Amino acid sequence: MAEKQGQNTVDPIRDPEQIRAMKEYLLHQSYRDYFLFTFGINSGLRISDIIGLRAMDVRNTDHLRVKEKKTGKIRKIRMTGALKQEIEKYTRQMADSDLLFPSRKGKGPIGRENAWRVVNGAARACGINGSIGTHTMRKTFGYHFYQQTKDVAMLQQIFGHSAPSVTLRYIGINDEMVDQVLESFSL
Repeated sequence: MAEKQGQNTVDPIRDPEQIRAMKEYLLHQSYRDYFLFTFGINSGLRISDIIGLRAMDVRNTDHLRVKEKKTGKIRKIRMTGALKQEIEKYTRQMADSDLLFPSRKGKGPIGRENAWRVVNGAARACGINGSIGTHTMRKTFGYHFYQQTKDVAMLQQIFGHSAPSVTLRYIGINDEMVDQVLESFSL
């Protein structure tokens, strides 16, 4: 449990096929857990900012407004069309005050440790190696955002990082990947 032991270094899931496999696995386990993973990889939010959300926080809006627990800053995040569709399906039968991710024990939201078990367990079941935890969802969002846009400045702003180098290191654009790109580069 790398995140819990203070190492805080988890990997993004780089392979889209592995993401699909995780979604499929989770969908067969629990719709809540599937939605947790889908929400996490499509919003870029930290788990601490996700688990306490209620249906009214995400319904009938184009933007999520979240007060980050880590920074105290208010974040306004535009939701993708795909995420809005998932939210609509998931919250269809919910009251506005219902938690998106209720605990199966008690009245509160799922705990961070249980969320870690969901994500890590699904990764293991799908044969995904590496250090996987709840922060993997945020890093996966960042990695694929960067791969699609190559806009590190925008991603830096989304994540609230101090420098582009911090963002690139955070999403796992490491020396090995740079070496691979330079190996085939030629003028």
